[in-house]
Amino acid sequence: MNGFMDSLGEKIMPLANKLGQNRYLAVLRDAFMLSFPLTMFGSIIVVINNLPFFNDATKGTLSSLFGNGQNATMSIMAVFVTFGIGYYLSKSYDVEGIFGGAVSFASFLLLTPFVMTLEDGTEVSGVLSLDRLGAKGMFIGMIAAFLAAEIYCRITKKGWQIKMPDGVPPAVAKSFAALIPAILTLSVFLIINAIVTGLFNTNLHDVIYDVIQKPLVGLGSSLPATLIALFFVQFLWFFGLHGQIIVNSVMDPIWNTLMLENLDAYKAGEKLPHIITKPFMETFTVGLGGSGMTLAVILIMAFVMKKKQYRDIGRLSLAPGIFNVNEPVIFGLPIVLNATILIPWVIAPLIVTVLNYLVMAAGIVPPPTGVSVPWTVPIFFSGMLATNSILGGLLQLVDLLIVGLLWFPFLRLLDKEKESAI
Repeated sequence: MNGFMDSLGEKIMPLANKLGQNRYLAVLRDAFMLSFPLTMFGSIIVVINNLPFFNDATKGTLSSLFGNGQNATMSIMAVFVTFGIGYYLSKSYDVEGIFGGAVSFASFLLLTPFVMTLEDGTEVSGVLSLDRLGAKGMFIGMIAAFLAAEIYCRITKKGWQIKMPDGVPPAVAKSFAALIPAILTLSVFLIINAIVTGLFNTNLHDVIYDVIQKPLVGLGSSLPATLIALFFVQFLWFFGLHGQIIVNSVMDPIWNTLMLENLDAYKAGEKLPHIITKPFMETFTVGLGGSGMTLAVILIMAFVMKKKQYRDIGRLSLAPGIFNVNEPVIFGLPIVLNATILIPWVIAPLIVTVLNYLVMAAGIVPPPTGVSVPWTVPIFFSGMLATNSILGGLLQLVDLLIVGLLWFPFLRLLDKEKESAI
């Protein structure tokens, strides 16, 4: 068994390392992290405005007073992501990041229709609809930002710049250096928009949304795709690779888009369209003790296992584990390359995720509202905040019990193996 694992690890690890170090996936991850504190602020406002013990009149008053806290953060998440992509991609090419971010964001806006359709079907020109800067514009924003930053950096690297004398202030010199690359890049996107609008009487926002975003979002919101993603998270962690970072680099754009669509529906008082969202993945997987839902494992180690070595590791891991930081147990048990506990490590999160999905699909527990809950919030509290219901917290406790039951026989086996060895 160990020989097979070693052989498999030799094949998997180079591929996973290459994926984890990919320039574009790293840029995408960092761009979403740029928006993290802003979306946290927006989520706090949404939670406050919709506390369950408020009546509809109070909620309406709070929404009118503090609604901009969400409109100016989570509702325009595509703004921060497009700027972040341009900024971080430019920096990866050793090009001035601030101008790369600005050009990427402007390129996204050049492809954005400044037309708002009212409820009666009337179109108002010269008005930017908020949804174009949020969930609906996420994928076109990412595509435009990557392309714009690539074009901008390549032109800059060719030396097509206006160079100012040494005595000119650095801020002025950098602005003039960015002038030609910015004009050429923005011209490309202006021409693209003119062609699409003039010849095809449409806009790239709607084309990308219908052709790419809707199918991908539909796939990412499905239970099978979620289980595959979760399997790879666990599988990569088994070999010591940070599966969460590697898989989330690919899936985060989809899960974040699903989150924003749920949030829009929640604010409008409509039925939530998705169960699988970014908050679902963080609250009902990572939120149970970190990757692999290991809080139950830590509790068993700390208070049930007989060997002092395991008890000590469990108790040392308890404090960070409550806040969903589980590297101490991953490398202390260890979970990495430990064939004895491979089965519960991989299977337990999949079983619990299926249960959570079915319970929410049946309407027993409400799905996450779209509010972004920090992954470090302890169990029960994160479930309540994510679903705006105490049932979400209770479901997490049920999950904890199931994970513990699935792990217990294997931990006992591990305890006995250690006992025999001693």
